[in-house]
Formats: sequence, structure tokens, C-alpha cells
Amino acid sequence: MTPRPAAVDQTRNRLCPVNGRKYSLLGTETIKHHLRKPWQRELENHRFYGCDDPDCDVAYFNELDEIISTDQLREIPGLKTRNSDDTLCYCFGVANAEAINGKAKAFVITQTICGSCACKIRNPFGRCCLKDFPK
Repeated sequence: MTPRPAAVDQTRNRLCPVNGRKYSLLGTETIKHHLRKPWQRELENHRFYGCDDPDCDVAYFNELDEIISTDQLREIPGLKTRNSDDTLCYCFGVANAEAINGKAKAFVITQTICGSCACKIRNPFGRCCLKDFPK
């Protein structure tokens, strides 16, 4: 008898309650570093997801569809605004406008390979920014 594959964890991705798009699970440590007054929110007992859609005011939401909006963060993530001066790479302070510079991207790639980044905490969506750089 062939073993059955393990069940897929359906909670790794969830639909944003506002825009209906699918987003990935985030660690609460990421949210704590970006939320204004994190001590005023119950974060530990919920699974949170990050919405990076610039047209949606939701920054984070949990499995109960409770939302944390962008105005509750210390700063609006650069991916949510796409303003040229806003940050794209939070580890090294690369702005959206600087991301078109091949030198900035090469630097971030090198630092990522060396393990010198802290994306899980610094990036508001808890992931490496390299996929967000322009092609």
C-alpha cells in the first residue's frame, strides 16, 4: 500500500477580507516591529497574513478576518504606496526609485547571499525584497 501524501496546511495562505486576494502567513514578530503600539493588540493567539496590494488599506489580517490597516503602522510599507522615495528594501534602505539601479540590486543580492539581511523582521511582509525589485 502506497502512503498518502501529508495533508496540505490550508492556513499558510488566506484571502484578504477586503480585496479577496490570497496572501501568505506572517510571523507575529514581523507585525510587532511595524505596528504602532503593538502592546495594545492581541497578536500571539492568532495567525496573521500580510496584504501588499497598494489599492487595499489592509496591512495585516488574521484568521478571524480582523484587520490591521496601514494607518495603524509606524510607516506605510513602500509596496503599498509605490512612491519613489518610499522604502523597498528595509534591510539596506533602498528606496523604490533606487531599485531600478542595477548596482543597488546587486548589492542586496550579495548581502542576501552573505546572510547579512534581516527580512523577517525589517520587511513589513516578512520576506526578502528581491522579488519586488523591477525586472
